[in-house]
Amino acid sequence: MSVTSHLKYIRLQADGDLPELSEPSPFKVMLVIDEETSQPWQWELARWLVRTNCRCVMAWGLECDSWEEAVEDAHLEAFDFEEVPEEQVIVTTSHADEELAEVFWYCRHRARHPVHELANTVILHISKEIKKTEFEALYAAA
Repeated sequence: MSVTSHLKYIRLQADGDLPELSEPSPFKVMLVIDEETSQPWQWELARWLVRTNCRCVMAWGLECDSWEEAVEDAHLEAFDFEEVPEEQVIVTTSHADEELAEVFWYCRHRARHPVHELANTVILHISKEIKKTEFEALYAAA
């Protein structure tokens, strides 16, 4: 059975409001950080992702390692630092030393979850600039 994939681009302004993110099925997030943010907002975004059906986060850009850690910590916090059921696991990676095109390729072809097939991808772009067309083309070329 073939699964149809869906790509969504969302640009977030640093320290701005977070929109509704209501993807019905488990999905993966390509988090592109082009702007510095406050630590409280980083935690707010991490907790926001944990409350959704996000099951995989790949962080690239400024301080991407701290973003990976924030998502992991928010995820553990959501389960009171107890064991997380396998279907609720969020796989995280950070890609500090890679080109963005390489990370899009990884997202499209290698990102996996132990239980769910993650056909849908959300590109979360923290930036002053909108790069929807550029990032969609980069993802399609991966």
